[in-house]
Amino acid sequence: MAERLESESRKLLGRLRDAMAGLAAGQERLDEITSLIADSMDCEVCSIYLFRDAETLELCATKGLNKEAVHKTRMKLGEGLVGRVAKRRAIVNTPDAPQAKGFRYMPETGEEVFSSFLGIPIQRLGEALGVLVVQSRAAREFSADEVYALEVVAMVLAEMTELGAFVGEGAAMSARHSQPAMFPGTVGQEGAAEGHVWLHEPRVVVTNPIADDPVREAERLGEAVEELRVGVDKMMQIAGGQDKDQRQVLEAYRMFANSKGWMRRMQEDISNGLSAEAAVEKEQSTARARMSQITDGYLRERLSDLDDLSNRLLRILTGQGADTGAEMPADPILIARNIGPAELLEYGRKLKGIVLEEGSVGSHAAVVARALAIPLIVHAQRITTEALNGDHIMVDGEQGIAHLRPDESVVSAFRDKIAMLAAAQERYASIRDKSAITQDGCTVTLHMNAGLMADLPSLVSSGAEGVGLFRTELQFLVRNQMPRRSELVALYDRVLDAAQGKRVVFRTLDIGSDKVLPYMKPNDEPNPALGWRAIRVGLDKPGIMRMQLQALIRAANGRPLTVMFPFVAQMEEYTEARRLMDKTVAAEARLGHVLPETIEIGAMLETPSLAFAPNKFFEDVDFLSIGGNDLKQFFFAADRENERVRRRYDTLNISFLTFVERIVERCDATGTPVSFCGEDAGRPVEALCFAAMGLRSLSMRPASIGPVKNLLRRCDLGEVRKVIADSRHRGEMSVRPAVMEWLRGQG
Repeated sequence: MAERLESESRKLLGRLRDAMAGLAAGQERLDEITSLIADSMDCEVCSIYLFRDAETLELCATKGLNKEAVHKTRMKLGEGLVGRVAKRRAIVNTPDAPQAKGFRYMPETGEEVFSSFLGIPIQRLGEALGVLVVQSRAAREFSADEVYALEVVAMVLAEMTELGAFVGEGAAMSARHSQPAMFPGTVGQEGAAEGHVWLHEPRVVVTNPIADDPVREAERLGEAVEELRVGVDKMMQIAGGQDKDQRQVLEAYRMFANSKGWMRRMQEDISNGLSAEAAVEKEQSTARARMSQITDGYLRERLSDLDDLSNRLLRILTGQGADTGAEMPADPILIARNIGPAELLEYGRKLKGIVLEEGSVGSHAAVVARALAIPLIVHAQRITTEALNGDHIMVDGEQGIAHLRPDESVVSAFRDKIAMLAAAQERYASIRDKSAITQDGCTVTLHMNAGLMADLPSLVSSGAEGVGLFRTELQFLVRNQMPRRSELVALYDRVLDAAQGKRVVFRTLDIGSDKVLPYMKPNDEPNPALGWRAIRVGLDKPGIMRMQLQALIRAANGRPLTVMFPFVAQMEEYTEARRLMDKTVAAEARLGHVLPETIEIGAMLETPSLAFAPNKFFEDVDFLSIGGNDLKQFFFAADRENERVRRRYDTLNISFLTFVERIVERCDATGTPVSFCGEDAGRPVEALCFAAMGLRSLSMRPASIGPVKNLLRRCDLGEVRKVIADSRHRGEMSVRPAVMEWLRGQG
């Protein structure tokens, strides 16, 4: 029986291929295919429904239902049995459709006389394209073999749809990858950019879903899987015992590559008439569909491993490597599921924008994008399956939206926006060399954040008065082994040279949480943001901190040096770190190295606990920098990587502003210089309110300095303080509405 079904399946696929090879138009092809499937399955009805938009399915072809219903019958996602199949991406197989849960009667189709119903999702790489349905008058449940055979057919239909075989009139049969599409996401780095798509990992295109010779296809699959296994074993040997996470991923790869079940399912697909490539992609589509339904993090990671392994196997089978020979456009917008910092740095400033399906606002990629001032959007779901190399795309980093193949109205509005931003930058350039002095005579110093040598030219172009934060961890994150001290000395020396005498605040290594070194054994922590990170790592591994401090001292070479310790939660941590610095300075002196002209040692206030440290801490520390990104998430107990909670809390919340004001008051009482560093410092309204709370130093990304300076120079801080005080007196939760109303009144 199985052999007969395999033979029938191959015959059907062969007939489908012949139908595809003909000169018929898309609609004729669909009509012919429904007839072929109905005859082969011995059913009175076969229908194909395709998505006309993300929420609506349309009957596009049928054998057995009323022809007048074609392109007229539509249903919402989840509506009726067909909509249920599409929404859940799961098979519905029932002998009594009218009594099945979710059934919806469509009178125009004439389907009321058909009892049995089998619906199969048409999907490719987890993307739902439509639903394939067969129906019969007799009340029967379709067998497992029949269901499987129809799944194989649905997979081929998905490939044919992807290749544009069913293009016709109407939205449901429009050419794929040709319509405008909008992808909402999360802002990773602000800015606006227009360009053309450059895929970080070009999609593998399966052009031969149906094969004549199952024996040869099985051999091809076996050869490719063996090559894959050898490659995974080599990666295991190279990884050695250095990186636990990397070894876990490779172990998962090896487990899947040697999985008999995975291999057996692909061989069965080949015996039913699929090519080796199509068999691999069918398994990959199944894995992605499961991934979309699973909430368990561990299972999602394993399915993601299988997805990645399938991509590797497809590249071996098709010969379509990462280098496809395509030429990068002059204005590339990088599209990827995710990307590491080293890979992103290789692209450098040639990129106009970045759009990721995954990632996070605090990821390494986001840090690099900010350093390079490249607009970045993360969490843009499904964009890698829709975008093609060379597609026109516009990235709105202010709203977190990517417009793929935009229509003329969007293009016009977006270009107006870019022009307005450019005009604003020109206005800001006119005040670049002027100080941020408010209308009531208060001076606020504006510094820039940096992490790469590429950032330093912005010191001049932005008008920054120094570097308020130089992130030293990027040089550790972008390599596979610990950098040498001599390499760090050379880097820090170049940074100080480029600063041309302006103050540079070097933050010591801030790793842990979302920044894990690939060569350092990670700790399995339930909440890494509250775990072993930053100063805690430095104090527990003093050798690493000592090496970095030595590099900073030697790079200073007689020049002033400013060092800041991150994530200090209590006075003892700062005291111990400063003691280590003093010992390192003494050791360098004994070795005859030139010591810095002066040394300032400060701390980042990122935990509420440090704000309540003893007065002695505020007296001993040379300066403080409020790390707004971390402080805000701990103050509100809202993970800044969690979209469901982070947007609930406003920086201009009365409680948070009052807390910042108390920190400033403590610093003023002890004469401790204090600044605010973080994304919020670069938002003009927030910066204005911080200045009104008494902060006289802010550090931000270079592009924010102009807008912040422009607003500060136009405002009277005394009046802003009064607006905030009145808002507080009225018991309002946030001062934002009141401040915005006041600003509108100022013109």
